[in-house]
Amino acid sequence: MGRALKGRVIALGQSDGRNAAALIIDGVVEDLLIDPADGAAAAAPGTIYRAVATRPIKGQGGMFVRLPQGTGFLRGARGLGNRQALLVQVTSVPEPGKAVPVTDRVLFKGRAAIITPHAPGLNISRRIRDDDTRLRLHDTATAALGTHEWGVIMRSAAADLDDNAVASDMAELVGLAARVIGDEGSQPELLIDGAGAHALAWREWSVPAPDALEDDAGAFEALGVHDAIASARRPRVDLGTAFMFVQATRALVAIDVNTGADYSPAAALKANLAAARALPRALRLRGLGGQIAIDLAPLPKRDRRQIETALRRAFRTDPVETALVGWTPLGHFELQRKRERIPI
Repeated sequence: MGRALKGRVIALGQSDGRNAAALIIDGVVEDLLIDPADGAAAAAPGTIYRAVATRPIKGQGGMFVRLPQGTGFLRGARGLGNRQALLVQVTSVPEPGKAVPVTDRVLFKGRAAIITPHAPGLNISRRIRDDDTRLRLHDTATAALGTHEWGVIMRSAAADLDDNAVASDMAELVGLAARVIGDEGSQPELLIDGAGAHALAWREWSVPAPDALEDDAGAFEALGVHDAIASARRPRVDLGTAFMFVQATRALVAIDVNTGADYSPAAALKANLAAARALPRALRLRGLGGQIAIDLAPLPKRDRRQIETALRRAFRTDPVETALVGWTPLGHFELQRKRERIPI
């Protein structure tokens, strides 16, 4: 058992020789990031390459592109000639044996802002509602862009940073974007590595400032992170009396909800609601995405709306983009989740 710390804690360490980071809230590991294993073929999402177009896929509007190592697949490719060089960015973790999914609409993401060279315009997060703050961020972004006719999205975290921090973040992003966009090479090459676990933790979790940052050699053991990782590598998730199994297959992630030893009339509804609340965290810790099918405990159709509401509320604050697709004829509920993390 690890020691419990109150508040919001970021822990940096290693797991199986790989850099890892954990977000711990009131002693519970709520989020987990782990770098890919050494030699893994999958590039991290966010990686930017100079690629070379090779073969269009008729009827799908796509194009295979040659990367420094392996092949990428670009959707919506139009007007590209054979052997034409272009900038691409990895959008998600590729499925085993498949081409790396990439886009030619590269972006540059920081703590305060996202630079979108292919989408001009200045947008400020809707979560920032104070007019003075919005005006201040608008002026900071405009000054940082200078003569560049790029787009900017000011993230909600920018409201919690001082002017100097926002300006510094913007200046770094603009400089990086200028170097990459100005690339004139013609052969496949890695230009920008995707952020690793420690860099992602700083970018995504450091605003608002955590109550503690633990980065000594024994932090993971002391805070129970190793135990959380070991638990996440097992399929079973306890939900009080009920439980669910979270298992990844080649085609999809299967969720099986069970009522356990509860035989009361409301057992199925209670188990399903508990599973809905626990599912985002279970998927985050395991790094799972793609198609997700939930085999709920048997429930009448009149209870479906309650389950949907619980799922929608649970995923509302989840950092990984997840779409609630709906019910299947067999009574399963389907989700589509972005593959932006390396499965542990």
